[in-house]
Order: sequence, then structure tokens, then C-alpha cells
Amino acid sequence: MRNLNRFKLKMGREMGLVVSLIIMILIFTAIDPIYLSPGNLLDIVDQSTINGLLAIGITFVIITGGIDLSIGSIMAIVIVSVGLLLTKYGLNPYLAMFLGVIIGALIGAMNGLLVTKVKLQPFIATLATMSAFRGVAYIITKGWPVLDIPPAFRSMMDGDLIGNFPISIPILLGFAIVGHVLLKKTRFGTFVFSIGGNEEATRLSGINVNFNKVVTYALCGVGGALAGMVMLARLGTGEPTAGQGYELYAIAAAAIGGTSLAGGRGSILGTLLGALLLSALRTGLVVVGVDTFWQYIATGAIIGVAAYFEAFQGKFSGIRKKRLASKESAAL
Repeated sequence: MRNLNRFKLKMGREMGLVVSLIIMILIFTAIDPIYLSPGNLLDIVDQSTINGLLAIGITFVIITGGIDLSIGSIMAIVIVSVGLLLTKYGLNPYLAMFLGVIIGALIGAMNGLLVTKVKLQPFIATLATMSAFRGVAYIITKGWPVLDIPPAFRSMMDGDLIGNFPISIPILLGFAIVGHVLLKKTRFGTFVFSIGGNEEATRLSGINVNFNKVVTYALCGVGGALAGMVMLARLGTGEPTAGQGYELYAIAAAAIGGTSLAGGRGSILGTLLGALLLSALRTGLVVVGVDTFWQYIATGAIIGVAAYFEAFQGKFSGIRKKRLASKESAAL
């Protein structure tokens, strides 16, 4: 019984998201049965890959109490850089992908250094780099898109694995698994949660707070790089304008998934479900013929509800923890 209560306390948000996702699917299916077709459900998951990769990356940063508004611009730099490496320099697709990940990690680490060494607030630092990195993407291409991306790269990042099953989905799941292991099974993950819970106490305990923060921003950059390369393969062109506004959807997916914007709490599974929920909503609104403008309103409403639910859940969890502790003390 005690273990069951702990499981409910720990996984309550994720279970709630699964229930919400099922209810949403049933509602849209009742309006238009085509929503439940296998092809449409697969499309929902596929459409969540780019936002999911971004959201998983930014989850690390948010758990530390930070934020990264530049992740969409990081996407753009990786897109045009990898595009040029493939088309202008004829690089092997696998090497180009590897270099794309390195570029994303290094740019993300730059954000981390601005926060830790220059002592800028994460919001201000990444607001500045959001504009600066976008400018770099334009400078690299002189404002022109990168055309004629090789089919080999497109198949590698967004082709079909088996039948009509997109390879971008295993890429998302692979990054999610790596992220989950890092957060839940390593000392680094423990440090990340500790920094978000009480940064000063973590520093006084001898943990290198600055180094671990920089690593979280680098991982955020990796998420942006992977998302950018999937988009590059999907579209077949590298646009310096790519990724604009995507940081908001990534933050929304993390928040809906239970990652506290105040830091100290979050999970990769929750973020993944949050990305799926947003994708299911957008696809459902398209299927039932809702105007694009209303989709923005619906997304904003969900973010607001998620923020309210987060505050409510924080209070409720505190009460449940006290009750559980009291019951355990009484049992002893």
C-alpha cells in the first residue's frame, strides 16, 4: 500500500497526461472518425518529433531553474551549417550529422557560460543570443536558403524505417531514453534536480554548479541540433528563418509535462507526453477544420491551464507527502 501511494505521488502527472491524451483522442474521433485512423495517429507522433526533441533538451535547463529562448535560433544555425556542409562541401551525411550535434552542443554551452561566468540572468542571456544566433544564421547563408539537400541525408534523418514508419520517431525516442537515464540514473541528474531545488545549498555541498549548468545548456543545444536536422531532412531546404517561435512550444510541452518553471522538478516522460498532447491538439483542430488563428488561442489556453495545474499540484503534493509521512511514522 505504501509503495502504491508513492507511485501515485510520483507518477500522478504522467498518468493524468495519458488520461487527457486519451480523452482528447476520443473527443476528436467522435467529431471526425478519421482522427483515429492508424495513418493519422502515426502522423500525430511524427509531427511531435521536432517539438519533442526541443522540449527534451530544454527540460534539463528548466529543471535547474533556467530557460533557453534561443533554442529556435540554434536550430537555424545547425540547419544552415549542416546544409552547407552537405551541399557545398560534399560531406558524408553521417559526419555532417555528427558535426551538427557538436555545433548545437557548443552553441548551447555558450549560453551556459553566459549564465554561469558572465552572471547574466538566463532569460536575458538567451533573449540576447536568440537574436544574435538568428543573425549568424542569416550571415552564414547571406539570407538565402540552402537548396538540394542530398537524398541520403534526408532518408537518414526523416526517411521510413519500416513501411511508413518514420525514422524520426526512433530518433526522438532514443534522445528521450538518453535524457531519462541521465536525469534518473546518474549523479549528474541528481545534481540537476538539486541545483533547481536549492542552488546555494548545492554549491555549499561541494558540487560544481557552474559546470553542471553548462552541461544542461549543451544538452539543450543537442536537442535543438537534432530537431534542426530532422526539419532539414523533412523540408529538403535549409532556411535561416527556420525555428522561429519553436522555443515557446518547447517550453509549453515541458510545462504541460510537469516540469516546474521554478526549477527542481520535471521528467522526460512527462515532457514527451506534453509534446504528444500538443501535437494531438493541433492535428485534431486541423482535422475538424478549426482556423489556424484559433489554434494559437487553444495552445495558449492549454499552457495557462498547465501552469495553474502545476501550482495546484505543488500544494496538493505537499499535503499528500505530509500525510504519507505521518502514516509511516504512525506505522513505526
